[in-house]
Amino acid sequence: MESMENESMENKNMENENKTKEKSAQIARLAIEAMEDKKAEDIRVIDISEVSVIADYFIIAGGNNRSQIQALCDNVEEKLGRAGSAVKQIEGYDTANWILMDFGDVIVHIFDRENRLLYDLERIWRDGKQIEAEDLTK
Repeated sequence: MESMENESMENKNMENENKTKEKSAQIARLAIEAMEDKKAEDIRVIDISEVSVIADYFIIAGGNNRSQIQALCDNVEEKLGRAGSAVKQIEGYDTANWILMDFGDVIVHIFDRENRLLYDLERIWRDGKQIEAEDLTK
């Protein structure tokens, strides 16, 4: 009887994890769409769910100048806010050389060219799985 209860709890935990991951993927897709609308460059998605507890996805993108980088941030915040996913915190907006947007299970990084090369998050998080944005729909 106890093993059946344990198995039932494990199944419920797996179901909750799948629902959370699906919600994260939905947030990530919306963020990518918002950045594509404002012509973000070189958008990358890293699935870090297997290597870290801080989030499921990192989205990394670039902009050409301060105005575009801030517009990318504004559009992501607006689009996700309308979808019911309010940003928890934004860092770096004023300087706009690296803006970090925290949506809980999705972290959005928007860089200028110089800082993207300098911080090289793709290399730092190489243990995560780089995925194509289209794969978030699966």
